[in-house]
Amino acid sequence: MEIGLLIVFWYGILHAFGPDHLTAITDFSIGRQRKRVMLITLGFAIGHGVSLYLFALLLSNTPIPHEWLAYGDVVASSVIILMGLYLLYLVFADKIHVSPHQHGAKTHMHIWIGKKNHDHSSKTTIRSWLSASATMGLLMGMGGARGMLITLSALSHQAVSGWMVLSFTLGVALVFLIFGFAISVLNQRLVASEKILRGSFLTAGIVSCMVGGQILL
Repeated sequence: MEIGLLIVFWYGILHAFGPDHLTAITDFSIGRQRKRVMLITLGFAIGHGVSLYLFALLLSNTPIPHEWLAYGDVVASSVIILMGLYLLYLVFADKIHVSPHQHGAKTHMHIWIGKKNHDHSSKTTIRSWLSASATMGLLMGMGGARGMLITLSALSHQAVSGWMVLSFTLGVALVFLIFGFAISVLNQRLVASEKILRGSFLTAGIVSCMVGGQILL
């Protein structure tokens, strides 16, 4: 049993390197503070694991036509494309802003989305960041869920259990958190100028649309 869980954990690590996952994390994390980036990646991994567990329960009790399951890929790719289009909208609608920001005696570069005049009147809570990223992970987990369940079952030579899903989720979370940390380090360079940051949003948006479109094809 322990060997099977280790194999599933390793499969989760390999699965996390999928371009659709890394693209989604990049879209969510670009230009964000390190704390928010880590919350986003953690929530995304949890949502991905939950979707897998729910599909395991559903498919073990209810026969679902293969054609219906194919729509999961449509949902996952649509999420990536919409995220890419949103990033492109922020660029062309001039919604990305950078300026020095003062906290007592400490000064740092501040990024915000929306109007040019930013008054800190609206604050996003930790719960909202976690729930939003977990929802994205849940939706994207619908794509290829049946294939993942078959693979997990084959790797462990038994039915998919909660422990297997947990092991898989931990493997996914490990890669996501490392990748998210790398993005948070990169973000410190991106905020050097608004031009560089806008170019990064533009690149991420184009790549996201291309990855999502490739999945649809």
